[in-house]
Amino acid sequence: VSLQQDFPGLFLQEEEEEEEDFVLNQTPTYTQLLAFLHPQAIELVQFLLVKDQKKIPIKRADMLKKVIREYRDVYSEIINQATRTLQQVFGLELVEIDAKHHIYILTSSLPRAEGENLCQNDETAKLGLLTVILSFIFMKGNSAKDSAVWEFLRWLRVKPGQRHSIFGDVKKLVTEEFVRQKYLEITPIPLTDPPEFKYQWGLRAAKEISKKDVLRFVAKIQGKDPTFWTSQYNDAEATS
Repeated sequence: VSLQQDFPGLFLQEEEEEEEDFVLNQTPTYTQLLAFLHPQAIELVQFLLVKDQKKIPIKRADMLKKVIREYRDVYSEIINQATRTLQQVFGLELVEIDAKHHIYILTSSLPRAEGENLCQNDETAKLGLLTVILSFIFMKGNSAKDSAVWEFLRWLRVKPGQRHSIFGDVKKLVTEEFVRQKYLEITPIPLTDPPEFKYQWGLRAAKEISKKDVLRFVAKIQGKDPTFWTSQYNDAEATS
């Protein structure tokens, strides 16, 4: 699976120089995820994903009326921010199919992995979410604590305690469905109280998903060459 470029800080380098690792800072900067997205851009992403889930063509008039509303003077910026987010987080492109009536659809920009699909309905939004989680785990050194994973997802407005309009029960999706499909492996960390867990790539992920593509994704986000992260680069080369 491969994704895209110029996304504001999905992964952030930790302060510890010896670890080529990524976390989300507590204090957002310009490069951080969602830090400077207009609230209507975030709302527009959700609106478009809901429409796409139902395979309903999207009218620009509806975007203006139901989401943009009084912010029409910054319409272009809101659209640009929303389309970048869709592309680089979910691997979706906003495509105009009727220029006269300004009607759009979302199409996947993610190459299909050979073999079985992510799930029976092949939901591209779930595939995007899974890819982002797997990328985060890889950049954390192939293992990430559950607390770090969920804090990261909260920045994407994906919260374990709330039902998501696209993903439904997010915690069940991540900890049960992705695990059952062998995309994720979740194991307890010994001698932790309260219990903590570590997230790693599952067997299916290791077979279907290229670490090289994941590293290219992160490199584009950061505007760096993949060789910047020596251990991740060597890992990706060794498993290719």
